[in-house]
Amino acid sequence: MKNIIKKICIVIIVFTFGFVLSSCKENSSSGNNKKNPVTNEYMLAEEEACFNFFWETQNINELSKGCGLIPDRYPSNGLASIASVGYGLAAFVVGVKNGWITKEEGYDRALLTLTKLKDIERVKGFYYHFYYEKIGGIAKDSEVSNIDTAIFLCGALTAGSYFKGDVERLANEIYDEVDWNWFIDKSVNQFYMSYNASTSKFGGHWDTYAEQLMMYFLGAGSKTHPIEKKVYYSFKRYYGKYKGERFINSWFGSIFTYQFSHAFIDFRYMTDENGVNWFDNSVEATLANYHYCVNNPEGFNTFMKDQWGITACDTPTGYSGLLGSLPSGNNTKMFTNDGTIAPCGAIGSIVFAPDLVIPCFRNYSTLLDGSLIGEYGYKDAFNFDGVRPWIASSTIGIDKGISLLMIENYRSELIWEYFMQCEFMDRAINVLGFTKDS
Repeated sequence: MKNIIKKICIVIIVFTFGFVLSSCKENSSSGNNKKNPVTNEYMLAEEEACFNFFWETQNINELSKGCGLIPDRYPSNGLASIASVGYGLAAFVVGVKNGWITKEEGYDRALLTLTKLKDIERVKGFYYHFYYEKIGGIAKDSEVSNIDTAIFLCGALTAGSYFKGDVERLANEIYDEVDWNWFIDKSVNQFYMSYNASTSKFGGHWDTYAEQLMMYFLGAGSKTHPIEKKVYYSFKRYYGKYKGERFINSWFGSIFTYQFSHAFIDFRYMTDENGVNWFDNSVEATLANYHYCVNNPEGFNTFMKDQWGITACDTPTGYSGLLGSLPSGNNTKMFTNDGTIAPCGAIGSIVFAPDLVIPCFRNYSTLLDGSLIGEYGYKDAFNFDGVRPWIASSTIGIDKGISLLMIENYRSELIWEYFMQCEFMDRAINVLGFTKDS
């Protein structure tokens, strides 16, 4: 009898261990558990708050020349970011999906946005980075920006794919007007980074990996101004690692660079001619960023488990795009840190490492008795390395945007689903030489 009981106990233990192991593997496998995603009240509250940022702050005064624009940050400094508008257009789709607005309301707002912004000043189809929110004029010293235009287009095309009708027509018309080849330095087959209209000069190059992957797909898929495959394969791929596997790292190692294109493009099942799967690459980058914060080699008080994700954001001394983690550059430390963490850093990676990200929602929501929560969810950043704790006074549109879209992709794959249905994507995949994984 004792032997029988012993055997039964062993079977139960083995079965239970196998079930737990299987569950752990499923929950840590890139966050693609579409049917039963793990959520909590803090995550859902942040997602809705992010949506409200785009819905409530947009200039919808049809008598205003800035109608359709969405502020770069809240409280507004008077500037609108064209990238914020792109995230906003995708946000309207999320709003309908979650029942926060009706489909008619989403359609009408997307149509108003595209109708008004089709006529705002552009160069060769490209938008300026910043406009004045109320009057629609070009902000002082603002550059013509291909990456911010690309984010706008991704949002517009997502909205078009979802709402159809005149929204899709206008999104495609705006997309077709963009002359991608004009922004390429033919001597190196690389995109320039910016254009100064007052001096008629281009600036910098997208010469290493960063957030620009979406530009190659938009360019390669264009019916009117298609780019060649060699533009995608011309930027340098620097490999590095930190407490994990080697991956292609960005120059500063800032985590947003591994997220922005992935908010729209579903890279999970695509491999390029070099055998690179960019989704897997972002998984490794996320793990590296997490381990860098947990190991905390620079000794900051702010960095720790459930409090990680180093990315470009506001800091106690102003906005910084230099924040990042190892690996960076060409096996060199190119970034600088001051202990600042932005909630969007981890949240934007929820599809890559959900088990590491989900606990952060509770932490950020209860931090300093909820002081990190503002009118539109988490404020942009916080830092505990000064004389007293510092919390940003504002929220930034692109940070709300990457949080919103990645949460929804984790929950339902909504943005991936409709963006990947866009007609140009099949052309782009073929031109760039990507193959679908079986």
